[in-house]
Amino acid sequence: MATDRIGVILSTYNAPAWLEKVLFGYECQTDRDFVLYIADDGSANPTRQVIEQFVKRGRLAIEHVWHEDRGFRKCTILNRAIEAAEADYLIFSDGDCIPRSDFVFRHRRLAAPGVYLSGGYVKLSDSVSAVISEADIVNGRAFDARWLIRQGQPRSLKLSKLARSPWLTGLLNALTPTRTSWNGMNSSTWRSELLRINGFDERMEYGGEDRELGERLVNLGMKGRQIRYRAICVHLEHARGYIRDDALRRNREIRNHTASSGRTWTEYGIVKKATVT
Repeated sequence: MATDRIGVILSTYNAPAWLEKVLFGYECQTDRDFVLYIADDGSANPTRQVIEQFVKRGRLAIEHVWHEDRGFRKCTILNRAIEAAEADYLIFSDGDCIPRSDFVFRHRRLAAPGVYLSGGYVKLSDSVSAVISEADIVNGRAFDARWLIRQGQPRSLKLSKLARSPWLTGLLNALTPTRTSWNGMNSSTWRSELLRINGFDERMEYGGEDRELGERLVNLGMKGRQIRYRAICVHLEHARGYIRDDALRRNREIRNHTASSGRTWTEYGIVKKATVT
């Protein structure tokens, strides 16, 4: 299975200032051979203006996949982006996660048949998220633990994810107690395998919707590989007004059914169940 054609699917919703920083990060990738599919869950015009700005800069190949804002429909727009993607291999992240310069390179290099990759992220504070500039992204300061601490980021062992030593990152990946799961901020796999499970379950809203897809990939026979210390992004803080208790309960029910049934296919994904008229 070749990774000659790579697509990055980036979800976003009405966060143009954060999306701009993230797109600066993709302009700085050492591996520039990818198409960026922005899966836009109904953002207003300011987001479109940011995207158009980067299209005009000409440093990224961008496809804007948009649908009308009718509430949280991230899974639906991600499925539309999977359909639109003309790529063998797909990397998934969010429009509030700035990728380190080796992000695409690491996913391409570590891709393997029968495997999905689960990368890592460092969550930044509100104040540090706001202060990061284009220059900080271009020169790499935004991924330097010491610089982040000087800007006010609390000291934490989680900052060790920003290490660059191949020996150290390999050791940390081997020793981490964190269970491998599909992480929507930083995961990748083959488009063909996503089509085999019919993509994301569009009944699901925020809360485990990404992990449920990974659980069906495992039911299909795929293995998750932990690369949380090798493929890194920094996560910009933001409010989460879309969290709802009833949606979280429904999501848990769907995940429990996926686990108990061993299902791989969702009837609520890319291909919809035929209706009788």
